[in-house]
Amino acid sequence: MGRVEDRIAIVIGAARGIGAAIAERLVEEGARVVIADALEAEGLATAERLSRQGETLFVPADVGDKASVEGLVEATLERFGGVDILVQNAGIYPYTLLPDIEVEEWDAVLGVNLRGCFLAIQACIAPMRAQGYGRIVLTSSITGPRVTSPGHGHYSASKAGINGLIRAAAIELAPYDITINGVEPGNILTEGMQAERSEEFIRAMERSVPLGRLGEPRDVAHAVLFLASDEAAYVTGTTIVVDGGQILPEVKT
Repeated sequence: MGRVEDRIAIVIGAARGIGAAIAERLVEEGARVVIADALEAEGLATAERLSRQGETLFVPADVGDKASVEGLVEATLERFGGVDILVQNAGIYPYTLLPDIEVEEWDAVLGVNLRGCFLAIQACIAPMRAQGYGRIVLTSSITGPRVTSPGHGHYSASKAGINGLIRAAAIELAPYDITINGVEPGNILTEGMQAERSEEFIRAMERSVPLGRLGEPRDVAHAVLFLASDEAAYVTGTTIVVDGGQILPEVKT
């Protein structure tokens, strides 16, 4: 316990699912956590639940909007006086085949998933650089950098872009003891997946995973906690795949 004791963390996209699990693990390990999300009711509920374990604050934020992200960081600095950890987990994943993707939809996906990472990093650079310390973790995906499927062209492009951003930012931020890494989840059984996918679809996905099950949000959260802690002080510019071995088989059985 106490792996991020007294660290100040911002987790964007933390109202539910993977983001909420990340916030929970950080709180459990001693961090003071700012939960940021566009889903205000759910974000407030998550912050209230986690406040029983540690100090939390909810700030509504649109990760694709520069002023909103800057306001989030300002609110964090006003409340806690610094930013030690940034986790950008917010993302959207509409299913649309390439001929049918409208420019507005393409821009929306890239705006949240990729521009959102850039804006969050940019807003945290000054306070992290001033204190000579920072841990940044971005949620990428196996979809895009390693595998893909029809209907996910914009999503795949955004997540592959995140991995490139991680590598470039790692070089720029290294002189200030700011590390940046990512996690690449496979299929994680979140509330969203359960609501949007049939039981038959979920069972079929489970059969494609060597470990025989879909991931849980806390599986991803454990990896994020490691990258956000001082245990990963010499790790930067890379990603951890959290997929139960899904990308390994040459042939799906």
